[in-house]
Amino acid sequence: MKSILDASSTQTSANAFHLRCGRHLLDLSFPHVMGILNVTPDSFSDGGQHVALDDALRHAERMLAEGAAIIDVGGESTRPGAEPVSSQQELDRVAPVIEALVRELDALVSVDTSCPAVIREAGELGAGMINDVRALEREGALLAAVGSGLPVCLMHRQGEPQNMQQAPAYQRPIEEEVADYLARRIAECEAAGLRRNRIIIDPGFGFGKTVEHNLRLLKYMETLQTLELPVLVGMSRKSMIGKVLGRPIEERLAGGLALTAMAVERGANILRVHDVGDTVDAVNMAWAVLQEGCEPSLNKESNV
Repeated sequence: MKSILDASSTQTSANAFHLRCGRHLLDLSFPHVMGILNVTPDSFSDGGQHVALDDALRHAERMLAEGAAIIDVGGESTRPGAEPVSSQQELDRVAPVIEALVRELDALVSVDTSCPAVIREAGELGAGMINDVRALEREGALLAAVGSGLPVCLMHRQGEPQNMQQAPAYQRPIEEEVADYLARRIAECEAAGLRRNRIIIDPGFGFGKTVEHNLRLLKYMETLQTLELPVLVGMSRKSMIGKVLGRPIEERLAGGLALTAMAVERGANILRVHDVGDTVDAVNMAWAVLQEGCEPSLNKESNV
């Protein structure tokens, strides 16, 4: 099994701590890979491929074997132009998968959702994390997240999937806009009872941003370190790669690995990707350079 390299004793990042994710404990003193498991018919890259429960389980099993520390399960597509689904439809898609991943694979499961009902049910089924592209802004979501006791990833976006890529624009440099939005949202969540040590942030590449916005945001991603919270990054197979390199979705791996290495250098703690094995190698290599060491460790995530 491949695995992310261990952190050296010289690691001094403010993000170096353990994150309690339900019954799992995630060491964030070094970067982890999160494998994407979409159980939707219309996601931009893998829609319809893992809708059947057995297909979803086998794909998750492969990603875990390749070194994924987290499996991110999504039941609503948030690609540009995607239409919303009902809470019941989303729950019907993800609940059996969450339950099976926890029971059969003992996986650390993240649930990609903005729906209060899904947040509540996911926690009861054993999920360890909530990943919300709407940063808990949907009515009832923040209360549900607080009640779940789980860590939550808050993502920056502009607009909704149906309209977010229709001429996105910002008044100030994108990295400042993103950092300020996340700072405000963190404060609002803390005021509602979500403890700061349960918050992860995501700059939201591709969510209401032009190619130029995305490139600058990665270039200056270290700006987010001022928030002193773990950073999750998702750029896998996205259109920013296709537009820069002129590559279709199935030929974007090389570009994505380059972005991964740069994200790790700029402080990313979690890399959300489709191609787990290759990304683990890229993260390991980037981390070895940053730490000036290359001793692997096969067991980075502990269960208690």
